[in-house]
Amino acid sequence: MTREQFITLVREEQEALRGFLLALCGGNKDDADDIAQDTLVKAYLSSSGYQEKGRFRSWLFKIAHHTFLNHVASQRTFDSIDEARMAVGTMDADAGYAYQDLYLALTTLPPKERSAIALFYLNDYSVKEIAKMTDTNEGAVKMQLTRGRDKLKSRLKL
Repeated sequence: MTREQFITLVREEQEALRGFLLALCGGNKDDADDIAQDTLVKAYLSSSGYQEKGRFRSWLFKIAHHTFLNHVASQRTFDSIDEARMAVGTMDADAGYAYQDLYLALTTLPPKERSAIALFYLNDYSVKEIAKMTDTNEGAVKMQLTRGRDKLKSRLKL
């Protein structure tokens, strides 16, 4: 892949990537932007290994997912939306965003459940595609989705 091809493909997927990472980061723009930047650097450095058999977006999201997991490995998750809201109040999060409660609820999920929910519901990936992107099996993805949904329902009081 040439540099120009890479730039063209990134331009087409940049908004989707940012939306995916914004959801994973609980609406925190700074974290999402940092992870997006790291993702794009990693993607560019490994772009020679990209095979045009699959969708570029899936390949890019796989890199973003792994970058996100590395980023949150040292961070804690929150036990409740109120706890997340207090922490976000001290950060520069997008408090005016229409889905802030959902973002806050997502931050209470373990990273793998959060990724599965974001990929499935916010980005319309199938269970099979998510399994491939997250290097896991379909059964594990289904379990992550079930657990994540149950926790979100409880925390959002749906």
